[in-house]
Amino acid sequence: MKELFRTTDPTLIPFATAILRAENIECFDLDVHMSILEGSIGVMPRRLMVADRDYFIARSILRENDVEVSEKP
Repeated sequence: MKELFRTTDPTLIPFATAILRAENIECFDLDVHMSILEGSIGVMPRRLMVADRDYFIARSILRENDVEVSEKP
């Protein structure tokens, strides 16, 4: 699995997930339950991951929809 991006914005992960799933690309949200450790203040970033085989097409799709993705492949 490769990381597409990480964010503290609670709306960005569901938005990106909906875009990718509409294109039949499965993605996985990591660090969802970190709010237990941080006290629900939203300082711990969440990560959106995809399978290695879908990484480059997922990056392209998110960029087309103005979602900033990580620069490291």
